[in-house]
Amino acid sequence: MSNDMQRRGLMLVLSSPSGAGKTTLSRRLLESDAAVAMSVSATTRRPRQGEVEGRDYFFVSPDSFTGMVQANAFLEHALVFGNHYGTPKEPVTLALAKGQDVLFDIDWQGTQQLRQQAGDDLVSIFVLPPSHAELERRLRARAQDSDDVVAARMARANNEISHWAEYDYVVINDDLDATLAKIKIILAAERMKRGRQTGITAFVGQLTR
Repeated sequence: MSNDMQRRGLMLVLSSPSGAGKTTLSRRLLESDAAVAMSVSATTRRPRQGEVEGRDYFFVSPDSFTGMVQANAFLEHALVFGNHYGTPKEPVTLALAKGQDVLFDIDWQGTQQLRQQAGDDLVSIFVLPPSHAELERRLRARAQDSDDVVAARMARANNEISHWAEYDYVVINDDLDATLAKIKIILAAERMKRGRQTGITAFVGQLTR
């Protein structure tokens, strides 16, 4: 008899200020763990060159998006730079039921909405930079932006960092490999929680019959 227990999937949120390494960490986690899939958002913006429907986004009209909001079909949604973005509820619900974990790359506002909908299915991790100076260095290294642009990004980052205490876990990304290892440890422990082990009742029943 296999000891691999049937389980319910979880929603894993990674949030961070821009420049803290969240995108790289998300990509490496997806590459190294087949049980984790990236959440696909719906958006009202037009597809960019190379983007694929259903892989990068679900591209919908503004009217369709409004209809989905009214039907409570999103786990979370927001208006960003004039376009609407939202996480459709049905694909995530189906994935969780099959034991698939779903990764979300969203900010603190999206995480708050998701927590209201997801309850115990949600596991949230906030990624911090190792220092204020290092975060500024990373932001400056991305592009040749003016001091005013960098200052605005740092102000936005400070606002995002102020919400760190709303997350279940906080990790400091001073080394990508070490930080990814910490995230994997969190994920492994959360997968083992009794409430997610949907096959445990039947297993214990076999042990005690």
